[in-house]
Amino acid sequence: MKIFRNTLLAVLAISCILITPSFVSMGMAAERLSAKEILNKVDDLFRGKSSKGKMTMSIKTIHWERTLSLQFWSEGKDKSLIRILAPKKEKGTATLRSFNNIWNYLPKVKRIIKLPSSMMSASWMGSHFTNDDLVKESRMADDYTFEVTFQGKRNNQEIIDITCYPKPGAAVVWGKVVVIARPEDYLPIASRYYDEDLNLARTMIFSKIGLLGGRLLPAKMVIIPEDKPKEKTEITYDNIHFDLELPKDTFSLRNLQK
Repeated sequence: MKIFRNTLLAVLAISCILITPSFVSMGMAAERLSAKEILNKVDDLFRGKSSKGKMTMSIKTIHWERTLSLQFWSEGKDKSLIRILAPKKEKGTATLRSFNNIWNYLPKVKRIIKLPSSMMSASWMGSHFTNDDLVKESRMADDYTFEVTFQGKRNNQEIIDITCYPKPGAAVVWGKVVVIARPEDYLPIASRYYDEDLNLARTMIFSKIGLLGGRLLPAKMVIIPEDKPKEKTEITYDNIHFDLELPKDTFSLRNLQK
């Protein structure tokens, strides 16, 4: 009986050694994403069928600093609304995107202004984020050609670099974008944006990765302009909820003015 038991244990141990690598390999293959899938994941980090939440934006320039409290809603890839809750001076200012149309509401003058495409690269509320950063009109996988240009260890961390160049005629302002992600879950570590002359213009850094709205997400994003390294804008997600039933008029011009 002892010999049989030892033989059985040995067979089981060998079976585990032989079988386990195949399961690990299958698991790794199942999790392996293409460059396009990684870019879509980065673009859709804070999206679901719908989402709602609050975030804090802190802006630091050479001349002034301020902090904004924001509430946001989104539905799919084509609808989003951002409204300033505080400070009182900017309270009620809002930006709405519905498909290819984008509007700003200015409560002081009670006016809705439709933004032309040329304004997508303009600063949002004096921050280092652009209108496009906030409402995500462009999508890297759609508007750029791309390829994995590096995969390995850099600064003692395993990373993947995906380099993107704009497609001819694409309505984007960047001459090149490099997305840096970590391979274990494809969450972004940083994105580097280059101007039309391929000079580095700004860097977006992602940090504070943890559970947010039931997902593993970076709760903090910081943009640092290359020509003003002492300036920055930080966005911190205070909370977010996904896949909610939103009122039908959430992304309407009428709701934009509330």
